[in-house]
Amino acid sequence: MAPTTTAVGFAEVEGIGDSYFPTLGNPGYDVANYHLDLTFDPATGTLTSLVTIAAAATSDLARFNLDFIGFEITELTVDAAPALWDRTTEELTVEPPAPIAAGEDFVVTVAYHGKPVATTSSAIPLNVGWSTVNGQSYVVAEPDAARTWFPCNDHPADKAAFTFRITVPDGTTAAANGEHIETVTDVGASTWVWELDELMAPYLATVVIGDFSIVPDDSGPDIGGVAIRNVLPPDLAAAPPGALDQQAEMIEFFSERFGPYPFDEYGIAIVDGFPAALENQTLSVFGRGFAESPDFEIVLVHELAHQWFGDVVSLAQWKDIWLNEGFASYAEWLWIEAQFGEEALALGIEQERQAFAAFGLPPPGSPPAGDLFNGSVYRVGAMTLHALRLTVGDENFFDILRSYVDRFAGGVASTDDFIGVASEVSGEDMRPLFEAWLYGDEIPAFPTP
Repeated sequence: MAPTTTAVGFAEVEGIGDSYFPTLGNPGYDVANYHLDLTFDPATGTLTSLVTIAAAATSDLARFNLDFIGFEITELTVDAAPALWDRTTEELTVEPPAPIAAGEDFVVTVAYHGKPVATTSSAIPLNVGWSTVNGQSYVVAEPDAARTWFPCNDHPADKAAFTFRITVPDGTTAAANGEHIETVTDVGASTWVWELDELMAPYLATVVIGDFSIVPDDSGPDIGGVAIRNVLPPDLAAAPPGALDQQAEMIEFFSERFGPYPFDEYGIAIVDGFPAALENQTLSVFGRGFAESPDFEIVLVHELAHQWFGDVVSLAQWKDIWLNEGFASYAEWLWIEAQFGEEALALGIEQERQAFAAFGLPPPGSPPAGDLFNGSVYRVGAMTLHALRLTVGDENFFDILRSYVDRFAGGVASTDDFIGVASEVSGEDMRPLFEAWLYGDEIPAFPTP
């Protein structure tokens, strides 16, 4: 057993500063890269891992914390030297052999093994984390379940690049975020290597393992300028859902409105047992039920829009979740408007506004911590953007969206940041509009354009 220390680091007490998740994330360092070397045995459900974390200290560190739940740790080093460590239920406290000064780079390695399992989040009534259903394993970790399968600084405020090396039995597919670099075959096993150079919040990291085919869409580079690859079970790989043919067109459509697509790849994975869809960066994960529903096209739009709003620009605080979901929901309306016209859009939005006014949901700018993904965040959040559009006009509105993405790409933003961009681009103080729509007790009427 590894040596331990009974001391509790300051990071465990403070967290990274999220008002809704006060113990989530850790101050004192900034992660540059996660290297996840994973060996998964589908027959036993066992994961054997060596995770290497390259980071830089942002303050002097006698100890630091990583978010990590479960598994048996077999070795832990800092800069290749054995380190003292201790654990609580959710925190891994590390004491390096010597204090790390602010500004210094350091490397942590954690070796561990065990059976990854999904867990429940206080923010959403769904299982999150690593799930295995019908022989398929996949990760959907929003908002706080990255820590259930690898040690990390589990908050969007600390984004990093990722490398995945996933070893599975020969004949099994293993996909992850980013670009497929190579597959190395050994006796009875294959190692799939994926790299994501662009920074990513830990909750968006995913792996998809099982009997899947990686199906390229050759129209992606020609139409959307992006490599598209979808991870599909055999029957859907043989006859992909028709809406997948529109992904390149969708990328082109939103690139014109939001700015260039922010990554080098995109695609989705379709899995069993997941009752939703999640915008994992460059590889959104969809439950099979969505792929077989008449709403598949519009959900494709929603998750794609998150690559701009939520992924390349991430949340500074989880209370601002409307910046993700309201924007992706408004993207649905933009797609509908392009197909059916402005009048159809205006009618549909007004009908939703009246319906939501009667529901009595909390305002989207301050959702309950235990119901973070309620309907108001999505739909009234989207209405807020429509009110902004009607107030400032189309030219300013899309200028605001593109400026916001450009300014905060690769980092995080808050509601105040977006209000600042909206006011700057429009030349008007937009705060009263946002105060009414995001925090008021009643849903306002739409302004007259």
